[in-house]
Amino acid sequence: MSSPRHSLSRRRFLQISAATLGALAIRGLPIYAAAAAHFTHGVASGDPLQDRVILWTRVLPGDGQAETLDVQWQIAVDPQFEQIVAAGDTQTGPARDFTVKVDAAGLTPGTSYFYRFTATGIHSATGRTRTLPAAGAAQARLAVVSCSNYPQGYFNAYREIAARECDAVLHLGDYIYEYADGGYANADMLNKGRHVQPEHEIVSLDDYRMRYGLYRSDADLQAIHQAHPFICVWDDHEITNNTFQTGAQNHNDGEGEFDDRRRAAIQAFYEWLPIREQGNVEDGIIYRSFDIGDLATLIMLDTRLIARDEQLTHDMNIDTLRRGLADSTRSMLGATQQQFLANELRRSASAGIPWQVIGQQVIMGRKEIPLVADVEFAEDIRPDIASSRYGMLRERGQMGLPFNLDAWDGYPADRERVLDLFRQHANNAVVLSGDTHSSWAFDLHDDTGEAIAVEFGTPSITSPGFENFMPLPENELVAAFMRNSPEMRYMRGLGRGWMELDLTRERIATRFLYVSTVMEQDYQVEETNEMLTVAGEHVIR
Repeated sequence: MSSPRHSLSRRRFLQISAATLGALAIRGLPIYAAAAAHFTHGVASGDPLQDRVILWTRVLPGDGQAETLDVQWQIAVDPQFEQIVAAGDTQTGPARDFTVKVDAAGLTPGTSYFYRFTATGIHSATGRTRTLPAAGAAQARLAVVSCSNYPQGYFNAYREIAARECDAVLHLGDYIYEYADGGYANADMLNKGRHVQPEHEIVSLDDYRMRYGLYRSDADLQAIHQAHPFICVWDDHEITNNTFQTGAQNHNDGEGEFDDRRRAAIQAFYEWLPIREQGNVEDGIIYRSFDIGDLATLIMLDTRLIARDEQLTHDMNIDTLRRGLADSTRSMLGATQQQFLANELRRSASAGIPWQVIGQQVIMGRKEIPLVADVEFAEDIRPDIASSRYGMLRERGQMGLPFNLDAWDGYPADRERVLDLFRQHANNAVVLSGDTHSSWAFDLHDDTGEAIAVEFGTPSITSPGFENFMPLPENELVAAFMRNSPEMRYMRGLGRGWMELDLTRERIATRFLYVSTVMEQDYQVEETNEMLTVAGEHVIR
């Protein structure tokens, strides 16, 4: 007899399968019982190093009764698996929601591989992955994505990236969203059947698992995972909106203890994403680094969960807000992670690696409140700001207060500490950010005005930008931000898409790419001109 936990996993599997195939419900069981095992969510790879990579899949027993499944994996240099270079065995079961992760070692740097899994004689789909380049490589390419909200549109950008070449995809957070069905969703997409499961806001482990299962049933998301290795960090919506170390804006007492929700969210993240786990769920450590040959060190940070102090908000009393901004003890990274960053910057620069690339969640550049005519903010986009009229926010902008207090602007002393680390230890620091659903580029200056680093903020895969937040023509919005934010070199408030970075030892070329729509599955791609960052200059050309 199956355990209650296993039975719940089976019901969830059937619900997700129904969403995937569009026609099946729980009565579809006999179709699945005809096979000995079912690979339900494709394959994925992640956290590539020069000699290894994480491989991922999910497989369920055909009879719905087995408590564990034996799973074999193979890596080959050819898609026919005639030249297998690594193989092994593992197990999965209900304790990890029947997901499978292996750390496949013994690989060659800068090499493309094919991989697959087998259970009870049934093969998974074949995936393609790639190890990071060896020292001496002339160039590398990274694709950068964030904010993929299932009921806001089709994942067209994922489909497009799957067909392009890159060494890895960086996902800077908001891989899933936690809201109930119809919450933070596009009405047209709901009419097209793009609903979430479970229907309520996700809080428990089973809730988070089901939501990941729904997202991973998407064909375009499966395609990009099947084509490229991912390097992921979470932002807030993998837990809940505007998370900080001990709570969140979108968590209340009726939803139980925040620590329980946090633990459930981290466990599901570890289960469903191809990330190399460090420590345990309680620690929730995702900061780590990757050497991309001797071109760059990619340092992935957690500015959201592990050590962030609670956000300030614009609906605070003005004196309270000013005191908070002046409080030098408030932190995004915490002392332990800040020391990790310092150590990695120092190690990388001392090894002669020219670029130190920082992958993290929220905008570091100074972004002032755009001073424009009196408008209202949409009520469903940013609850921490939308509760007040723009007129009040405009007054605070005239006082010199920053726009987004959830970003580094809300933690200015900690930002200055990080910029000081860049100045002391980095050869050339390049910050990559997500979160805002819009596109940005900044020259990062310290408090004295010295150029220290550059930053690029990627647009979202589907989540809406300023069109649903501040209803202004694009040219007026950009002009208002650029007038008040002298570090800003580029902005686009509209447009769904991603960034690509081409790295050589001498320069990094960054471009933004946009899909023409996420409301239909036919689209075109628009590509911006390259923005160049030359080693030693610390500015964007």
